[in-house]
Amino acid sequence: MGVTNQQSGTNVNEIAAGIYRISTPVGPDFIPGGFTFNQYLIVDDQPLLFHTGLRKMFPLVREAVASVIPVERLRYISFSHVEADECGALNQWLAAAPDSVPLCGRVAASVSIEDLADRMPRAIADGEALGLGTHSVQWFDAPHLPHAWECGFLMEKSTDTLLCGDLFTQPGEHPAPLTEADILGPAEAFRARMDYFSHTKNARGMIERLAAAKPATLACMHGSAWRGDGAALLRALADTLCK
Repeated sequence: MGVTNQQSGTNVNEIAAGIYRISTPVGPDFIPGGFTFNQYLIVDDQPLLFHTGLRKMFPLVREAVASVIPVERLRYISFSHVEADECGALNQWLAAAPDSVPLCGRVAASVSIEDLADRMPRAIADGEALGLGTHSVQWFDAPHLPHAWECGFLMEKSTDTLLCGDLFTQPGEHPAPLTEADILGPAEAFRARMDYFSHTKNARGMIERLAAAKPATLACMHGSAWRGDGAALLRALADTLCK
């Protein structure tokens, strides 16, 4: 795949079978050291996009998706929680893909998306699985992890890929699309500078549920996606958060 927009540096890379990381870098004037905004496209009979990207980044992300599949084929527009980089471009995607619907947790649907979105959402329950074709995703409620009451994550079961949103947020303008190097250290250093976690007392239990799913790839929203023993890395995160 590679770079889809030379001016912005937006790029597309396959990080697991049929799962593509779309990444747009921003420079140190936005965040010291630079930053990335990532979306994940699951290509299947019913394609799913996880994270819409910021509303103002929609043309870049649309161009990137179109380099992989026709945009109008999208069936689900999903996200972890209600925030500009998570779902700011939701209605633009719904307009671009006429057969698509928002896919989100029940809290997000009832509190925000039934009003914010131009089409009614498909609310997904905690633990519920949804088939996309050869891929299947399962939703995990994770309130306030790292933030927002409606927060949750999707696990793609055929590739053991956890779409883990803001967990393991790493800085940097040009990180590797997929790495096996340490991401917990950079993520914790970033959190020390800009603490975006809610510090919920329930963090360990929610992280253990994610670890028990045994992800082999972590699809992070900011920074590199990661491949390895996801259960061990998630438990290390829990240890750090619960000191």
